[in-house]
Amino acid sequence: MMKKLWKMVLSILCVSLIWFSGGNKILHADTLPNDLGKAVTEIENLDEMRSHLASFLESTPDKPTPDTFKQVCKPVGMKMKQLGEENGWQTKQIAKKYRNPNHAPQNLQEVMALAKFEQDENLKGFWQPEIVDGVKGTKYYRRINVESSCLACHGLKNERPSFVQQKYPQDLAYNFHVGDLRGMYSVFIPEDAIEALKDN
Repeated sequence: MMKKLWKMVLSILCVSLIWFSGGNKILHADTLPNDLGKAVTEIENLDEMRSHLASFLESTPDKPTPDTFKQVCKPVGMKMKQLGEENGWQTKQIAKKYRNPNHAPQNLQEVMALAKFEQDENLKGFWQPEIVDGVKGTKYYRRINVESSCLACHGLKNERPSFVQQKYPQDLAYNFHVGDLRGMYSVFIPEDAIEALKDN
């Protein structure tokens, strides 16, 4: 079912190639609506934090352990949750090749967003109006690329740490190479949260 959905999405993207390849391939904070600049800045800081924490994996010869996960991966998820709670946003990480089933795309918009990043490796992020659970707002998507430090847990399938294989028997997040699309951050900002940003 998912394969059919991806084929349909890619067909739509091919038809819309001109639109997707327009002048907004890489959207920086200054090209977003002014009120959304904070969300872009926070996600950039979050990705820098992720990259910094993961870099510690390159400095140790030891294989990652559950404690490594707590020190490297868990803080990123906790920070995303904190950003959502403090600002009234809905935040999450999404991936086609996911490890945590909660990170699988949940709707057509998320599937198309991932496909859009797959089509254009230079696209860093983009925003679009969306309705989530009946609430109008704006959603910001930002790509996550695989770095060399990620390969300790996301490299060859048979070389994944044993705790990963045991904890995630349905794991799909392996066989990546440096520069591959790992997934994306998603931030949904309801209209009332946008109004709150205007007031600050």
